[in-house]
Order: sequence, then C-alpha cells, then structure tokens
Amino acid sequence: MRLSYSGWLASVLFTSHLYAETIIINAEDDWAPFSSMRADKLGVEGLSPNLVKAAFNSQGIKVQFNAVPFARCLNEVEHGKVVACFDTSITEENKNKFIWHKTPLFEEGLSIFALSESTEKNLTPHDLEGKTVGLTHGYTYPNILMDNKKIIKDSSPFDDTQLKKLILKRIQYAVINTTPGTLLINGNRNYKDKVKIVGLVETSVFYLNFSRKHKDGQRMADIFEKGMKTIKSNGTYNHIETEFKLKNDLVSSIKK
Repeated sequence: MRLSYSGWLASVLFTSHLYAETIIINAEDDWAPFSSMRADKLGVEGLSPNLVKAAFNSQGIKVQFNAVPFARCLNEVEHGKVVACFDTSITEENKNKFIWHKTPLFEEGLSIFALSESTEKNLTPHDLEGKTVGLTHGYTYPNILMDNKKIIKDSSPFDDTQLKKLILKRIQYAVINTTPGTLLINGNRNYKDKVKIVGLVETSVFYLNFSRKHKDGQRMADIFEKGMKTIKSNGTYNHIETEFKLKNDLVSSIKK
C-alpha cells in the first residue's frame, strides 16, 4: 500500500527499528519555522528537529529534544552539560568552541529589513555604517557585521522586538533571517505591508554545534555526519525539506 506523504514522514521519523541508544539534544525554542516550541508545549517542531531526528534515526540513535532559549542552548553545550545544540552558524568567535559536522543542516538568508516607505534596495553590511541596526541578543551574526564598529548595533531580546522598534523608528534597520522575518511580518497585521526586505547581509549556513567537553561530543558529531550523508543520498532530506516549504508557504509577499 502506498503511504501518503505525512504517513511516509512519520515512518521515517518515529518508527522502524530498535535504537542502539538515546541522546538528549538542546533545541532552540523560539525560531519558527526552523525550531520552536509546539503550541501544546510538549516538544519542538520545525525543519531542524525533523532533519536531526531523521539523521540520527538512520544511524540507530533515538533523539529527545530539550527546548531552551538559544543563549542557554549554546551555553550548556559549551560547558559539556548537553552534547549538542541547534541551529548555529560558524563564526570567528565560536568556531573553536565547538565540534562541527561537515554537512550543513540548511542555508538561510540573513536579511536587512526597513520600513516599506524606504526606496533603498540591494543593501549590504557596508551600507549600514552610521546607521542604527537591530540585532537579537544571543544570536550568532557574521563577522562582516559584528566587527564593523561604524555600524551602531541595537540589541533586542527577540526578532519580534526588532520589528516593533523598526515600526516605531527607534532603529533604522532590522537584521533578521529571511524566512522567520517574513513569517513574522505576514502573520501580524501591525507589520504586514509596513516592512520589507531591502538587502542581504549574507546567506548563513546552519549546523548542530557539538560539545568539546561532553564525553560523547566527537562521537556523536561523527555519527550525525554519517546520518546527514545518509538522508541526503536516500531522498529523506529532500522529502522533509519539500514538506517544510509546502507547510509554511514560503513564497514571500515581502519584495526586495
């Protein structure tokens, strides 16, 4: 009998074989649609949990997720309390703090948002010099942005707070990943048609960061890399990614 797509995905993620062991991984709790707490508070959902679970499952490892704020996600891995955390991009600051697998989870744009009345387009980090630019506290940003002292950086606790400040003209630009920013704007009547993308900082690449201090850090990083290669080669990755795009209707109405 042919399975429906949802049935196929469930069979990949949640069934099939006896697991050799179970591990606990920190998952970011507030970065929809990639990784966020479910509405019922009974776990996390998004592209990243599905990919991580599928990759480890392909190697006989069962995964349990501990949903935490991103700053705690990183801190606990750095100090060896948890074996890994997602979603993290590699920067000069963190590249030697963690163990990194080779095959990325996914790529995602880091966009520059401005008020819809702006006539600017195709901005780069260089164009932000002398401007007040919003960032989200605890998130990792590329050195091309963070090392430029001519950019006036304004920290907010959440991406949503950045957008509120932008509407109130307390900042001139907000720097938010493209998909989460788009969904926040399209889903909130206070932002919709008032904010648009005017540039790109970079296309960021995201990974799990594995602990150098946890006894299983290197071993699990190696297992996960094997799992990522497996789901890339057998079609599982493409199926999960396609379902993610369909579910979230990622055709943006925010134009550059």
